[in-house]
Amino acid sequence: MTTVIGVRFRSVGKIYYFDPIGLEIEKGDNVIVETARGVEFGTVVLAPREVEDSVVVQPLKPVIRKATEEDREKNLANREKEKEAFNICLEKIANRGLEMKLIECEYTFDNNKVLFYFTADGRIDFRELVKDLAAVFRTRIELRQIGVRDETKALGGLGICGRPLCCATYLSDFCPVSIKMAKEQNLSLNPTKISGTCGRLMCCLNNEEEAYEYLNSKLPNPGDKVTTKDGLQGEVHSVNVLKQVVKVIISDANGDREAKDYPASELLFKARKHYEKTATPDELKELRELEALERKDSKNHLDD
Repeated sequence: MTTVIGVRFRSVGKIYYFDPIGLEIEKGDNVIVETARGVEFGTVVLAPREVEDSVVVQPLKPVIRKATEEDREKNLANREKEKEAFNICLEKIANRGLEMKLIECEYTFDNNKVLFYFTADGRIDFRELVKDLAAVFRTRIELRQIGVRDETKALGGLGICGRPLCCATYLSDFCPVSIKMAKEQNLSLNPTKISGTCGRLMCCLNNEEEAYEYLNSKLPNPGDKVTTKDGLQGEVHSVNVLKQVVKVIISDANGDREAKDYPASELLFKARKHYEKTATPDELKELRELEALERKDSKNHLDD
């Protein structure tokens, strides 16, 4: 077991482990730590605790010190410098005529590096832009291309539900989202209805996936033959996943048909995965493209 603290550098970012080296650190404290990008100012979101050695990325770097009031003032000053640097970079991009969208600027705490995050449709040759920026800031410059999901996470906004975006409020990392999840939850496969503000499949499709997989495994598919507890044979017309109720068409001896609702637990059938919704060829093609773009976006993230 290893003693660690969890530190976050963004309000809704990944949590990184550091060695508290015996310091009295509590949740909510600010600390100064060394990262792959340089010295950083972070906030403790996980108080000191023991974790399995297997979940710790070695070598585990120690906390340099608890942040002082001077450190906090410097961090606030860096935030102001980032606004100025952002505007300067926008001007340089326009002067070079580069087809890229600047999203965010970030100073490391020690000012040894300035990072600029941007989006673009393809690869951008920004070597001359880096030279322009280095001449202005006299420090190391790093430009990093990110995906549209990270862009939306950084900018924030409201989802179609009317609430602030999940990625900008509580999702510390993006989970893979697939068409299968929409099918499992019996949602419309129209890409415009299951895509988020970023234009990718909505992250919230992942929230109830496990519950729907379990519930659907206990239901028949529409069209399946089932047997009631009274020994009657029928065909499944539709199912209510959340209520676990099945509407069955029963035919009597006279050939009359009647629809009745039965609890799934009172029916005999061959259980299997429940996929009811289908997509048109055009919708399916667009959904596959969204999945491919999502995999491409996953290669670059703001916190990496």
